[in-house]
This record gives sequence, structure tokens and C-alpha cells, in this order.
Amino acid sequence: MRPQRFTDYVLDLAKNAPGIVRVQTLAEAGDTKRPFGLAITTASGESQWQFMGQLPDGAKHEGFTDEPVTGTPAPAMGDPATADSPEAWLAAVLAGAECPEIRAIARWSLTPEAGAQRGMTIDFHDGSRIFARHL
Repeated sequence: MRPQRFTDYVLDLAKNAPGIVRVQTLAEAGDTKRPFGLAITTASGESQWQFMGQLPDGAKHEGFTDEPVTGTPAPAMGDPATADSPEAWLAAVLAGAECPEIRAIARWSLTPEAGAQRGMTIDFHDGSRIFARHL
């Protein structure tokens, strides 16, 4: 899944999630440096996410079609209502949607080498990836 389609997908998911006050693209929120991402506002405050993509191995940008490839959805990652961080919330929302294009979601904070950076890597069945970085 390419970053533009992922942004649109997450925008729809987030705006329909419980407890959401506002969801807008980063551009709508005034960020002109990052082309893909969202600003998500809940009662706890706003969190901003940048989305960067990686094509499947061997694929080239020219001629790459963003055709959905489906399979078993990523496993559940908890309840967004009880998430203790923006990273946990977004992972739970994504996994809870059971998108058949998403193969796996890996939260960065849960890796042994986790630093201060928060976010996740979303792996798709077509071999592409999205890196969702919490700003």
C-alpha cells in the first residue's frame, strides 16, 4: 500500500474511532514538510504521524501499481479505548480493522533496541511497508 492510500485509509479509520475529536492530514494541520500523515486529536491531546513507504523488494516506482493483495489480517493489538500511548492506540485501531492487506504491525517501542522514537512498521501482503513515525 502506498503512503497516499494508507493516509486515506487511516483517516477513515481514525475519524470513526471512539473518542476522536478531530482527524486531519498533516497538510491540513499546517505541516508542509511531510507529504503523508495525520494529526489525530483525542480528549488526551493531539498526536501527529508521518507515513513513509517502502516498495516491495525489486519494485520500481515507475510502473508500480498499488493493487491490493490480501491474506490473513494482522493479529489484534488490544483495545484502542484502553491504549496507554498514541502508538498503542494507532496499532490497536489498525489491527482492529482487520484489513486483509495488512500482514503484520510491529510497534517500535516493544523492540529490544527501542529508543525514544515511537511508531510502527506496517507490513502488507504485497511486500510493501509503511513506517508510521510519531512526531
